[in-house]
Amino acid sequence: MLKFIRNNFRWIAGGFVLTFFSSFGQTYFISASIAEWQATFDLSHGQIGRIYMFATLGSAVCLPFLGRLVDSIPAHRMIAFVVPTLAAATLMAGYASSLLVLITAIFLLRLFGQGMMTHMALTATGRWFAVERGRAVSLVVLGHQGGEATLPLAFSAIAIAYGYQAGWIAGAVALLVVGLPFSYWAYRKPREPHGHEAKADQPSRHVRSWTRREVVRDPVFWVLLIGVLGPGFVGTTVFYHQNYMTAFNDWPPQLFAQSLIVLALITVACALVTGAIIDRVGATRVLPYFLLPLSAACFAISVGGPAYSLYIIMVLLGISYGISSTLFGSLWPEIYGVVYLGSIRSVTVSAVVLATAAGPGLTGTLIDMGLALPTQMKFIGAYCLLAAGAMAVVSIFLRRRQPQTNAS
Repeated sequence: MLKFIRNNFRWIAGGFVLTFFSSFGQTYFISASIAEWQATFDLSHGQIGRIYMFATLGSAVCLPFLGRLVDSIPAHRMIAFVVPTLAAATLMAGYASSLLVLITAIFLLRLFGQGMMTHMALTATGRWFAVERGRAVSLVVLGHQGGEATLPLAFSAIAIAYGYQAGWIAGAVALLVVGLPFSYWAYRKPREPHGHEAKADQPSRHVRSWTRREVVRDPVFWVLLIGVLGPGFVGTTVFYHQNYMTAFNDWPPQLFAQSLIVLALITVACALVTGAIIDRVGATRVLPYFLLPLSAACFAISVGGPAYSLYIIMVLLGISYGISSTLFGSLWPEIYGVVYLGSIRSVTVSAVVLATAAGPGLTGTLIDMGLALPTQMKFIGAYCLLAAGAMAVVSIFLRRRQPQTNAS
């Protein structure tokens, strides 16, 4: 592993930085300011949830058009556009003077943070690595866990000392001073296989590269999305309603932030293990398993309990996130090839963003209507179980279809 990192440091580190700084567009970071926005604009749970949902839906609509550009524009030039725009969005979020500005800020945070930063990192990694794609993806996605474990705590510390606006200013400075120059340098030189690795890459080149039009006509793709949407929907719902869950279960206010460290550690460990497994057996064989711990986490949330139960929930979420974060970075190039990977992934990322939009909006509205979140999680957990069964069937089908695809 150390030799692999040393030989591929700039591309692994560049992808890590992109996923790390995507945190500014992730729900676990944005939700830290929800209470301030509710107080400033006098919004209920359902109202702020719907604002968040519609802004995120707007970003999802734009992603397929913006995301396909990574197939034709060099990665470092995309970085030069995406990162400064995300920095501008953080400043807008901190100084939103009206609901329109707030909605615009959330839209840009979701589009360029959650959407494009992650999309650029995983598309480049999926394209530049083949034999050890699982290992490479498992290292790049650790940026999500690094940001999850550190940035909300850093934001809270700055907000307590200087106000929440100072936290958003610090985010903009970090993006422009650290994120932009490092990721630009890292991705300015595309990775090229060489020596024995180039020979080892040859089998993967026989995977036919599907166009986006072909992919969206493939029924298997839409069945896969049934499972792919699960982690984003559940995770966004949990992070967004952290204050609600804390009050509902009478947990200490600081417990949720502390539990994120457990989530990050478990996710990191499972991501690294999953990467090694994928390199050995392939991504399709891992498909049936990533939703099972997610379903268990949903049922655990529905039960609630004392403070330690939150750590159990985070362990279960971490297992699912660790598997899925590495799986999704390796699955699409393994099934559909790498030539049009940016266009294909832009559709999948857009679908995930749609799921993250639906989570807060739908659950927040149901809470306003009197349906408690724990009750809702029972139904979501059942959905995850059914989706896991669908993934098992698709896994078998894909392994049978793959030789035919490779031969074509």
